[in-house]
Amino acid sequence: MTSFAEKCFDIFARTTADYHIADDIDAPFANPYEKGSIEHTLAAKNHIDAVQWHLEDIIRDENIDPVEALALKRRIDRSNQERTDMVEDIDTYFREKYAAVKPLPSARLNTESPAWALDRLSILALKIYHMRAEADRDNADDAHRAKCRAKLSVLLEQRADLTQAIDYLLDDIAAGRIYMKVYRQMKMYNDPDTNPVLYSSKK
Repeated sequence: MTSFAEKCFDIFARTTADYHIADDIDAPFANPYEKGSIEHTLAAKNHIDAVQWHLEDIIRDENIDPVEALALKRRIDRSNQERTDMVEDIDTYFREKYAAVKPLPSARLNTESPAWALDRLSILALKIYHMRAEADRDNADDAHRAKCRAKLSVLLEQRADLTQAIDYLLDDIAAGRIYMKVYRQMKMYNDPDTNPVLYSSKK
């Protein structure tokens, strides 16, 4: 039986593969999952990650036009905020899902919320996709492909470990052994009321 975390990884892997059909940061995204479902949110989250992955590639071009680079930096900033907001939406889903669970007297707090663990799993799906592509790249030499195959093996092991750890975490929350306490990110640099550069420019 496929676990919840494994299903999440399958969604991330499918969305990553779908992105690379067009392989275009501006291509529209047709989310195949029912709107309002956790699957829909997870797919949208991975699509944001896939686009940002390629934005980060593009902006590292040493010959990029500075004006274009600044526009890309602004886009990456917006993407980071969207990603953070979506992770918090996913944590809200889990808080509501387990709202009726009464923590045991011995319940402890986990260092990472379920949604931030899933955020790492989404990025891992992208790493696996791209490392596999490098391991199979025809125009690379044997040494490069061998190095990438070794890295891919580690990433696949990490996938197994991370999916298991997420499932353990959710089982512990459901059983009251761990309780959720989510801190909002409260990013300050995007907020015109808390970034000194932004609010000083208003004067």
